[in-house]
Amino acid sequence: MKSNSILRVLVILIILTVTIGCDQVSKKIVREKVSDYQTISVIHNYFTIEKVENTGAFLSMGDAASKPLRIIFLDVIPLILILLSLVYILIKTDINKYVLLAIILMIGGGIGNIYDRIVHGSVTDFLYINFGLFHTGVFNIADLCITTGISIILLRSWFKKQPAVQIENMED
Repeated sequence: MKSNSILRVLVILIILTVTIGCDQVSKKIVREKVSDYQTISVIHNYFTIEKVENTGAFLSMGDAASKPLRIIFLDVIPLILILLSLVYILIKTDINKYVLLAIILMIGGGIGNIYDRIVHGSVTDFLYINFGLFHTGVFNIADLCITTGISIILLRSWFKKQPAVQIENMED
């Protein structure tokens, strides 16, 4: 039983390391090789790389807030939530494997973006998708991990079969 616990923690740490590593390596490459606001077409204009330094959160929300507010809402509170989530997944061993993966991806993405804010003063975003009516804001691998984690949880909730509610006697 003890070896299962060690293996579980090891798998969690490996997935976290890969998630954070891919995010940080991709951002480092972009910081070194791509100029600010330079656009590089990868697949025609459907998928491009465009380096943007984001001092706010998702889609630059909070960008105009004062520095103390940004530190509290974009660094301190998310860091506390990440630490609580990490403790939760390490302690609670009966989490569904898909939910566990989703939480790990969200933690890894969160760590990647918080690290950038603390070390670089901003988050490097560089991926952009444009299919006409469907297009994204500029994002990064950490954002992709967070969004994938949220999507896994939402899809699992959506497709999880709930027992039918039985109404037995409505004659009262």
